[in-house]
Amino acid sequence: MSQILINNVQKVFTTPGGPVVALKDIQLTIQPGEFVCLLGPSGCGKSTLLNAVAGFQPPSAGEITIEGKKILSPGPDRGMVFQEYALFPWMTVAQNIAFGLEVQKKSRSDIAQTVNQLLDLLHLKDFRDRYPKDLSGGMRQRVAIARVLALDSPIMLMDEPFGALDALTRRNLQDELLRIWEKLGKTILFVTHSIEESIYLADRIVVMTYRPGTVKRDQRVDMPRPRDPSSAAFNALKRELGALVMEEQQRHANAEMKLAAVD
Repeated sequence: MSQILINNVQKVFTTPGGPVVALKDIQLTIQPGEFVCLLGPSGCGKSTLLNAVAGFQPPSAGEITIEGKKILSPGPDRGMVFQEYALFPWMTVAQNIAFGLEVQKKSRSDIAQTVNQLLDLLHLKDFRDRYPKDLSGGMRQRVAIARVLALDSPIMLMDEPFGALDALTRRNLQDELLRIWEKLGKTILFVTHSIEESIYLADRIVVMTYRPGTVKRDQRVDMPRPRDPSSAAFNALKRELGALVMEEQQRHANAEMKLAAVD
């Protein structure tokens, strides 16, 4: 059985200018332990689809199931990592990681054990008593990932988690994420607008069209890890996917020009 099944999903938003079809006829299956990237330009519905899988925004039509159960709301089987870190500024690193476990009323010993394991796993031991304001963007995102991992959800949903980071920090965290994914066997659905990032990380890359968001291509990445961004195979796929994304960016630009002409 597929872990995540997205079956003919559509999402329509009501706006003052009329209905906007954000997603149309999305059909995807994701197997346990897969790393899948959603790739496409702004306005293609990547985050809308991720939010639907998270249970934040129900689809207007179709359904999303996890292990055969329809998603109706957020649940403990899915952990979400946002681009904005979403840490509590008044809590230390250790307290932020422990927060979800305290809400679940885990024992103090269990919380302490889990927090210590994650501080070690994400190389955060020397920062356990620091506050978010004292951390770099990369360290804050490590804490955000640790807080999701603390809940031990089998599925991780990640909405451009490295988008605001500099190139070196971004690559370091990509490597950390792959290390954690391989160690823990999580299923990851990861939104990005970076073609290189998607090829570096994913088992599969789902390229989406500009509004309405549909699946333009479901591309399997068969390169062994660790992947070399300078290799011929990497760059051949980068050029191929780049052409697909550029087609959608051009459609976006043309749509914006038509709107401007009407105004």
